Amino acid sequence: MNRQISRVAGLAMGLMIVLIVVTTYWQTWARPSLAERQDNAIQRVAQFEIRRGPILSPSRVLARNRERHVGERTFYLRRYPQGQFTAHVVGYSTVARARTGLERSLNSILTGADHSLSSLVDQSLDRLNGRPIVGDTVVTTLDVNGQRVALEALGSRCGAVVALDPQTGRVRVMVSSPSYNPNDVEDNFGRIEKIRADCTPASPLLNRASQGLYPPGSTFKVVTASAALDSRKFTTASTFVDPGYCTVYGKRVNNFDTSRPFGRVTLATALQYSVNSVFCNIGLALGAKAILRQAKAFGFYERPPLETPESERLPSGLYRGRELYDPRRDRDVDPGRMAFGQERLLVTPLQMAMVVGAIGNDGILMRPFVVEKTVTPNGKTSFRTRPTKIRRAVTPATARDVGDMMVRAVQAGTGTAAQISGLRIGGKTGTAETGITGSNTTWFIAFAGAEGQKPRLAIAVVLQNQSLTGGATAAPIARQVMQALLTPTAKN
Repeated sequence: MNRQISRVAGLAMGLMIVLIVVTTYWQTWARPSLAERQDNAIQRVAQFEIRRGPILSPSRVLARNRERHVGERTFYLRRYPQGQFTAHVVGYSTVARARTGLERSLNSILTGADHSLSSLVDQSLDRLNGRPIVGDTVVTTLDVNGQRVALEALGSRCGAVVALDPQTGRVRVMVSSPSYNPNDVEDNFGRIEKIRADCTPASPLLNRASQGLYPPGSTFKVVTASAALDSRKFTTASTFVDPGYCTVYGKRVNNFDTSRPFGRVTLATALQYSVNSVFCNIGLALGAKAILRQAKAFGFYERPPLETPESERLPSGLYRGRELYDPRRDRDVDPGRMAFGQERLLVTPLQMAMVVGAIGNDGILMRPFVVEKTVTPNGKTSFRTRPTKIRRAVTPATARDVGDMMVRAVQAGTGTAAQISGLRIGGKTGTAETGITGSNTTWFIAFAGAEGQKPRLAIAVVLQNQSLTGGATAAPIARQVMQALLTPTAKN
């Protein structure tokens, strides 16, 4: 009799183990792949029985749960206390419209699906006992006050702001305008569809900071200047004669300001005042392949590495239609126009923040990140992001020389609207013509820090459909954001 009881007990224990393993597999290991299927409605509904981990800034709640009871079942639906100010990075998680942003890319972390084996077994037992699974907390690097300042400065204009720490890659600000309130996605999507801005379509769900592709205009001269100096064919003191234009393939390419030629200028002066003809001639001298090689060193032709979904990050480079185009020969590209940011060049604000960040970081390109750490339900840090070097983009000497030229542009050039007392700021304006009068794409990129210290911030601002220049439209926005992030009284 004792042997029979032992056999029954052993069988029961075996069945329990099988049940735990099967439940663990389907509820945890198999869950991430199932969840990635945006059309899997049953799976999406089931995941809302999980107490999803919150998403935080260092001191603010960006996403939390709200319980909803349906019969004997409890569902955990998301609320976003910061609303439009962190919408594009955080994204949303809904039953009807699936997920975007970190809510999508970090779904397995937020639902606890990537825990250790012991945690997975505990979760299975919780499920069997009717207790909800609890996901990990995600702590981001976002400065909520900076987000608010940036979005309010953009106003009704379509555009984006990205600000990061050039020494570490930590993303401080990433906003896109127009934004939307993610709390409206589930139950009031019509309100989002009615959002209007100074561009058509307004596309409020588009993250212009990492998905928006724009001609870089004269901000690309930072890349061209880097290629020129690294080639050792030019120095900051190299002289040029500017007649107000250069000739490419028999066609005249004018300076943006056609009111006067600059005459004899150095490379440093040409960057300070953004003289197109000088960079046009540098492009002809270096060739398209050399400039593109330098651009690739800054991260062009690569999808910027960030924790947001891959589909929400686009690579920068030459585009042919919607396809990224890497020419095989110099003559396949107009090197003169490309050298000052026209031709078929399209870039994201995130990429341009990485470019100026590398200049401010002695030529080293850092991996950008927006997730500081993840924390388990019991308060243990399960992951912490470490600053990671991608590569050296330019030599320290080139980074210093280009940086000094950019400082001159802010002190007494095209970027004076970005000046802030007590800070050393190096910037570059950009005004890219779109072929439509009064519809330029305007830019400002910059690094900033205290005098005598390494830069603490790199920033890129882009605006669509502008009639004025980047110095008049984008630089003042950059100034407001830099003040919010670099002044001691700024609150997170």
